[in-house]
Amino acid sequence: MNAPVKPSGMLNRWLPSIPLTITIIIFWMLMVSELSLAHLLFGTLLGLVIPLFATRLDREFARIGSLRLVPKMIGVLLWDIVLSNIEVARRVIGPERHLTPGFIWLPLDMDNIHGIAALASFITLTPGTVTAALSEDRKYLLIHVFNLKDADALIDSIKRRYEAPLKEIFP
Repeated sequence: MNAPVKPSGMLNRWLPSIPLTITIIIFWMLMVSELSLAHLLFGTLLGLVIPLFATRLDREFARIGSLRLVPKMIGVLLWDIVLSNIEVARRVIGPERHLTPGFIWLPLDMDNIHGIAALASFITLTPGTVTAALSEDRKYLLIHVFNLKDADALIDSIKRRYEAPLKEIFP
């Protein structure tokens, strides 16, 4: 009996992931919500091009540790969002001269990119703070703060409230 024929190297090079290609075409057609030849052709073009770039990305798979802190973290984040909204509203309504915006570099104790992404998201979700950059070596996050009073206290708070639990979730 003959062995199954493997796809040639050329096909793999130009069509690295048939499931991804099909998924992209389907999602494109669902997003445009209009069945036409032009949309199908454009979706097919996207389905052929996007996987070519996706295969070049350096994939880092998530390592998940203990999830026991997730409910508490969600509660802390929601509480911080409420308090930050109130504080930002107070500052916006008050005199502008009392605002002290600034940037801080937050030193990171974790190196799991998924944990860093979650931390950056938490910081950005909290009104008054926005994550602006991650250093090349993944050791620091640059954060813009709407009203920066005490950089050390803010760094300590972020590390204690967000980074420490995230280190347990993303070891």
